[in-house]
Amino acid sequence: MTHPIIAIIPAYNEAPAITQVVQGLLQLRTASGALVIDQVIVADNGSDDQTAALAQAAGATVVSEPRRGYGYACTAGIHAAQQAGAEILLFVDGDHSVLVEETASLLQALHNGADLVIGARVRRQAGAMTVPQVFGNALACSLARLLWAVPMSDLGPFRAIRAQALQRIGMEDMTYGWTIEMQLKAYQLGMQVEEVPVSVQARIGISKVSGTVRGVIGAGIGIFSMIGKLWWRQRRPVLKKF
Repeated sequence: MTHPIIAIIPAYNEAPAITQVVQGLLQLRTASGALVIDQVIVADNGSDDQTAALAQAAGATVVSEPRRGYGYACTAGIHAAQQAGAEILLFVDGDHSVLVEETASLLQALHNGADLVIGARVRRQAGAMTVPQVFGNALACSLARLLWAVPMSDLGPFRAIRAQALQRIGMEDMTYGWTIEMQLKAYQLGMQVEEVPVSVQARIGISKVSGTVRGVIGAGIGIFSMIGKLWWRQRRPVLKKF
């Protein structure tokens, strides 16, 4: 498997779960006994609990990004991973909602030639995703399939990507549109995007997105405005010809 593989965990007030997630990633081993993940970077997004201290104690490298936003946290983690020479980046939420043991299926898809691999949340524990999450996710993917004819079924945050592919994509969004921007741009650039089935379980703690009205509305605006922005950018060169 290509190395180094670095896991990035964007985290805001994930003290109840962060130790389990970090340790789980650092304990992953191949069939031959080799460690799977070379480094875990926790991008602390302005937490006011013990997230940073617990993550560091569990073995993670912690970087601070006080500007609130999922994209800001991910970008801070990416910069740190680039400095460490990452060739493959694995994105994992810090709430213990995914089974880190399923990392192998994402990395295997990269090994088989994919540029970006999305963990499609098809095995859902009861209560793992709220009704707004399920509805919004399905609607966004339906729009993507309609506008770009791409086989997108999930915006799952559990994903792996080649560092070179991520650099080509040139991520811009710093908030809720981050995940769908990565997927749609990868398709637009002709990259090989794969989805692999993964599990999702009830998170530890309260969600900062689906757990609040503000979060749900903000996520919806961010995701659908990103779809509109990317569609308009693609259409503009065509419209200028007329």
